[in-house]
This record gives sequence, C-alpha cells and structure tokens, in this order.
Amino acid sequence: MPIKTEFTEKLGITHPILLAPMDIVSGARLTAAVSLAGGFGILGGGYGDKEWLERELTLLGELIAGKKPPFGVGFITWSLAEKAEVLDIALDAGPQAIMLSFGDPRPFAGRIKSAGAQLICQVQSEDMASEALEAGADVLVAQGTEAGGHGASRTTLDIVRAVVDLAAGRAPVVAAGGIADGRGLAASLMLGAAGVLLGTRFYASEEAEGHDEAKRRICAASGDDTIRGLIFDISRQSVWPTPFTGRCLINDHARRWAGRELELLQNAEAVAVEYEAAKAAGNFDIAAVIAGQAVGLINDISPAGAIVERIVTEAEQILQGRRNSDWNPHD
Repeated sequence: MPIKTEFTEKLGITHPILLAPMDIVSGARLTAAVSLAGGFGILGGGYGDKEWLERELTLLGELIAGKKPPFGVGFITWSLAEKAEVLDIALDAGPQAIMLSFGDPRPFAGRIKSAGAQLICQVQSEDMASEALEAGADVLVAQGTEAGGHGASRTTLDIVRAVVDLAAGRAPVVAAGGIADGRGLAASLMLGAAGVLLGTRFYASEEAEGHDEAKRRICAASGDDTIRGLIFDISRQSVWPTPFTGRCLINDHARRWAGRELELLQNAEAVAVEYEAAKAAGNFDIAAVIAGQAVGLINDISPAGAIVERIVTEAEQILQGRRNSDWNPHD
C-alpha cells in the first residue's frame, strides 16, 4: 500500500520520496525516473546554467510525455538572484513546484505561485523556516548536516523536529540529510515529517549524470569517509555565503588541506587550475565527490525506480510491524 501523507496529497504523487535537485547530477533522466516511479523528481537547476536547463527540460518533456507525472525544478537561491531569467524558463515547462535552497525566497515567491507552481523551500534553521513560511512556502525541506553538498550544522534529528513543530498546520515538512533507506523514511515519518528528500542515494543510481567512478566511490565508502568544510569550495574558487559549508567524500586532496584552509586560500588560484583539470579528467583523488553520511547505507548502483520501490517497501514493513526474517535492510 502507498504511504499517503499531506505531502503526497499536495503534490499528487504516490510515494513521499523526493529527488534532491543535485546540480547537474539530477538531470532529466534521473528526474523522470523518480517521478515515473511515483516519487517527486526535481531537476537540478543549480547555479542557473541556461543552456543546460533548456536542454534538460526539453529532454524531460520527451521522457515523461504521455504519463506526465508531477516534477519540479530546483535552484540555489542566492545564485538565482544573479540569473533571474532562468526561473521563467523553468516555469514555462509547467513544473508542479519550484524548490529554492540557500537564500531568501521572497523575491521569487510571487512569480512562482502566480505561475501556478508550488514553492518548496529548503531550510537549515527555525529562522530560515519562518522566513520561508512568510514567503508563502507550500512545503519545507528541513536539511540536517549529514546531507551531502552544502548545508549547515544542525543534525537531521534535531532540525526536522524543530521545523515540524514550527510549521504545524501551515506546511508539510520533508526530512533531508543522511537518509537512504526505508528505515530513514519510517523514522522521518515518526518525527512528524511528511516525506524525505534523497540526494546521495540517487547519485548512486543508473540514471544519475555523475561519473561512474564517483558512483563507485559512494558505494565503497562508509559514514566515516565524508568531511564537511570549505576545502572543495575554496579549491574551485566558489566559496558560499555563511553559514553554508560543503560535505564530500574524503580524498587525497581533502587530507592534504584539512586544517590548512588559510594556506589553501592563499594558494587558491593555482589550486583551482589543478582542481578543474582533475575534475575534467575524472580524477577523484583531487576532485570532490559530493556525498553525505548516508554513503555507508549504499552498496549498489540501481535504477532509480527500483530504489524508490525498495525504500517504500522497507518503510511499509517497518511501519506495519511486519519486519520479518525475510527482509534484510542491507540487501
């Protein structure tokens, strides 16, 4: 039986599972696969690359033609402020929702809602949640520090409970950070969340646009093999606003510069040349694999649809008290 929540009803989907709009990685193929499986795929609009967005939206339309399941498009809010025209490109594609993360959503909320799309806001504190609700957010994503990529310092267990209490009766809350299986979905629902947003688990999927070696490293890593900080942002000369730092897998580059961030800043220009060359060559001893602490729960590269079904089935068994000896959470 599907797990129905306020979020699934609001978005018209079958399963309370969202694809994190990972920059570039969450392309049209992955977005379509999650949505067609009954979840909510969110295209990773990221920093607002106009050509990439137009190309992927066209492909997405082709992939979901006929069935036309609900989907969304996500942007990094502070970057969108510098490329506001890409929001219109996204809205013209008819998404059910636009997701904004890491910045003030108020300058864009009116355009999003007047276009008939719902507004999803990712937040990392009660103050950010209050700001998003004042902007008219229809859904809040409470992101914990365990998440891959950019985030802040509050744990998922802590921030989800806090935002659920704050948003009670105003907007459903989705949990994010360190979630990769049915146990995480079931636990999030017990905390009062109406769904989960997954990034790293879907990075290790067949449809994700990430490099094969990056996916392999995610499957081989444990939860101890990630680091949160400024190293990869400094290395690519793209330091984010406070309080956001980035989590990625520990590699030779991270070991070299951990605790030496000031020296890294002083050598940023030369390091950036080396870093970009490594990224282009798929050398992940230097380039970052952006992933969260859920890596320890990920052991395979599967079709995204199979991942959705597996997580939902596990969660249903747990919630219904039918966790029998035939089910192994590590399968």
